[in-house]
Amino acid sequence: MKLTTKQSAYLRGLAQTLRPQLHVGVAGLSEGTVAALNDLFKRRELVKGRVLNNSEEAPREVAGALAELADAAVVGVVGKTFVLYRPNPELKEQIELPAAGG
Repeated sequence: MKLTTKQSAYLRGLAQTLRPQLHVGVAGLSEGTVAALNDLFKRRELVKGRVLNNSEEAPREVAGALAELADAAVVGVVGKTFVLYRPNPELKEQIELPAAGG
């Protein structure tokens, strides 16, 4: 899934008020982490995660790998925090993205 710059900026703005719901620690990317992410995506479209200090993995790599495994898009990575987006047509309140063209 690919987002435009405008869409990414919009989603980053929405994510400002979110607290990290997914934490990646010393175990790194395990099946449990991916299962937890997919469970979060059932209830929301925007997920904020954090790579803990005891993890040896880089936040950009973790975000990219999780996005690929969950068929999501990386909205942004700042420090050890990352935001992922995956649309969910089954939710009552969906995020309406800005138009892709300009």
